Amino acid sequence: MSREYKIHNPEGIYFITPTVVAWIDVFTRLQYKEIVIESLKYCQSAKGLKIYAYVIMTNHLHLIVQAEKGNLSEIIRDFKKFTSKQILKSISENIQESRKKWMLNIFEFAGKNNSNNSKFQFWQQHNSPVELYSNEVIEQKINYIHQNPVRNGIVEREEEYLYSSARNYAELSSFINIEKL
Repeated sequence: MSREYKIHNPEGIYFITPTVVAWIDVFTRLQYKEIVIESLKYCQSAKGLKIYAYVIMTNHLHLIVQAEKGNLSEIIRDFKKFTSKQILKSISENIQESRKKWMLNIFEFAGKNNSNNSKFQFWQQHNSPVELYSNEVIEQKINYIHQNPVRNGIVEREEEYLYSSARNYAELSSFINIEKL
């Protein structure tokens, strides 16, 4: 992995994008989004993850995050490890999941072709972290995150999308509490 795709500043604020392998639209199902939400909440309360902005799209997340304590790389690694196990378990146990066999085959193929995994791979290896070094860049990334569902034609206004911190910034209820920048 190249140096540019690593988290170097332990106190830095980062824009990251965890992405499902093969860009599979897993998060079209509520139960899989709930696993991500609960895991992010756990990382906030138990691991000191500060979340400033987020959006859960159909096959990836965008986050602006920082580690209050600890190591951001380790927090993200643990988040991805836990959510991948829980989502894969949920997919395999979901008798109503019409895409079960297809998805599990892709995740198994990805896992077998990656020496870092033993069987399945859910998340792509990288997160493409970008350290946010100025208020202008932070604002640009927050707008990018909040406009993602609008650009994808899911909603007309960013605060209408339930799985985004745009709701927090608009003073509406949200699934995840954030710290505004």
